[in-house]
Amino acid sequence: VQLQASGGGLVQAGGSLRLSCAASVRTFSTYNPGWFRQAPGKEREFVAAIKRNGWYTYYSDSVKGRFTISRDNAKNTVYLQMNSLKPEDTAVYYCAADRGLITSTIHNPGAYAYWGQGTQVTVSS
Repeated sequence: VQLQASGGGLVQAGGSLRLSCAASVRTFSTYNPGWFRQAPGKEREFVAAIKRNGWYTYYSDSVKGRFTISRDNAKNTVYLQMNSLKPEDTAVYYCAADRGLITSTIHNPGAYAYWGQGTQVTVSS
């Protein structure tokens, strides 16, 4: 499975961006995708995830209420709508996916088998 992330850029604090992650497989509906981010000098951290059917979503406390993850299985794509962006949201954002995730591991980068290349998000103050 190849994942292609896009949509990053430079935005002022309070602004919005929408990230997209397109998967190369037509069976993407059987995968659980997530978004992670990594700032310079920091570990990769969980941002959001969504289950196969799209009914269940998960967010880190730092983005809850500001970010929304969604998916369009017909387009094999997962999205991350980011609103009210803050300078501390600056990072490289990665999409990831796995078929066998369980809820208890959904925050763990090691639980995801497939990763995209990352897209830079920079929020200026």
